[in-house]
Amino acid sequence: MSSLKFCANISWLFTELPDFSQRIYAAASAGFQAVEAAWLYECDLKELQNARGATGVEVILINTPPGDVKSGDLGLGAVPGREKEFREGLDLALKYAKALECKRIHLMAGRIPSGSNRALVAKDMEAVFVQNLTYAADVLSKEGICGMIEPINTRVTDPRYFLDSPHQAAAILEKVGKPNIKLQMDIFHWQIMDGNLTQNIEKYFPIIGHVQIAQVPGRNEPDTAGELNYSYLFNTLKQHGYQGYIGCEYKPSGSTKEGLGWIKDYCSK
Repeated sequence: MSSLKFCANISWLFTELPDFSQRIYAAASAGFQAVEAAWLYECDLKELQNARGATGVEVILINTPPGDVKSGDLGLGAVPGREKEFREGLDLALKYAKALECKRIHLMAGRIPSGSNRALVAKDMEAVFVQNLTYAADVLSKEGICGMIEPINTRVTDPRYFLDSPHQAAAILEKVGKPNIKLQMDIFHWQIMDGNLTQNIEKYFPIIGHVQIAQVPGRNEPDTAGELNYSYLFNTLKQHGYQGYIGCEYKPSGSTKEGLGWIKDYCSK
């Protein structure tokens, strides 16, 4: 079995540094060969390109823009009436992805409207999401880029997020039916919403395009106290032949560097 590869999510790690380009340098200095990030759109694209080129660090994943955060947006993919804005956001994400040679874009679903009943709006939101994902698949395929959809737990992190379980995501992917739209498995969210990680990994492994990690419930380093046995989970991914990077999307307990010992410990086994 080949070793697993880890990338730094610089929206969560190295936040001691204010600028994302600085965090790319810091990640490279810490030994990471790849990074991922949520939203880079307030950063100078040329500076990001320079940091990537100078360090040789790969950019693995970025998110589509969240929309109007001040108004409560967190993605627009499944939000009725916002299709035009979704496409504009996709174009911006594609611009950054092409410039940074990034091959994965997380197509954020978004939240159910405030005050709405989830059960009453679910059908319409799913239809919009399927339509937008189908459109995105065709756009991204021309550039050799994969789109990702990520369930985010609604029990702790975001009660109004539309896409909240691997089962819901898999059903939507089946309706989209595009090989370049895949499932993003954030183990933190999956554990909170459904548990049953061994069987869910096995069941959905063929459609998993990216993995992210954090301990539960604190969302800290994977070797901190919590519900998850990451040695077991890492071995499970290896046994299934996972070849991609694993995104370190967690809140460091202290400084980022002080919390990276778990990677060395795991790689030394």
